[in-house]
Amino acid sequence: MSKKHPIISVTGSSGAGTTTVKATFDQIFRREGISAVSIEGDAFHRYNRADMKAELESRKAAGDETFSHFSYDANELGKLEDIFRTYGETGTGKTRHYVHDDAEAARYGTAPGLFTDWESFEEDSDLLFYEGLHGAVANDEVNLAALADLKIGVVPVINLEWIQKIHRDKASRGYTTEAVTDTILRRMHAYVHCICPQFVQTDVNFQRVPVVDTSDPFIARWIPTADESLVVIRFKNPRGIDFPYLTSMIQNSWMSRANSIVIPGGKMDLAMQLIFTPMVQRLVHESRRA
Repeated sequence: MSKKHPIISVTGSSGAGTTTVKATFDQIFRREGISAVSIEGDAFHRYNRADMKAELESRKAAGDETFSHFSYDANELGKLEDIFRTYGETGTGKTRHYVHDDAEAARYGTAPGLFTDWESFEEDSDLLFYEGLHGAVANDEVNLAALADLKIGVVPVINLEWIQKIHRDKASRGYTTEAVTDTILRRMHAYVHCICPQFVQTDVNFQRVPVVDTSDPFIARWIPTADESLVVIRFKNPRGIDFPYLTSMIQNSWMSRANSIVIPGGKMDLAMQLIFTPMVQRLVHESRRA
């Protein structure tokens, strides 16, 4: 953690909705005049697409059916920790991009499935913003959670998470339902052992809960809408959180526990604006004073 160069980390698995949260933070940064450097978890994969396919085949041949992008050793977590630490100490660092598709290839000038070159952060930023799979990992080798000043978990109930991933990967990446299902099954071991433990470390968790039937996510024709969902917001430390203010500002919300508030799904963006704007303002104010 760093008073002078704060770090915000948004963590969730593939299909959880972390990209939507990033869009809300981008709005906060623009409105508040905050200069933020953004890095993506995919940039810290250990393998490009072809190499990952070869590694998966090699692991499978050796009897390992659990290796995936969720796995610690499929990612450069040591490098990510170094960047967190360097930014916290100096406000500098480097990142790159993993190119997913043709649209990104046209944007970055690199073929799909490859990484761009490493580039230095823009100078004089107010904070670093991470969004990806492993932003709050704390294990025997790295402790990213200790280096981030604000950690946010995005954790839909698992059937909804799967529905979102299936629809996204089919629509934007051209995968079949069967291919996405195979990916989900392969990732389950690492989901339990690498992804879930991070949500104990996060300061605020957002969990979207559909109120329509999602019993079989693999045949669901539609993703439940925001209005067909509730969102449970859990604060690790509720001290200083003005729950009466939040429940008065967010219509039809209520407290379910001493550290949790439940809101209509359509109010998630509003809730994040209300909760995180003062937190971001405080981080940047302390940073500029330092």
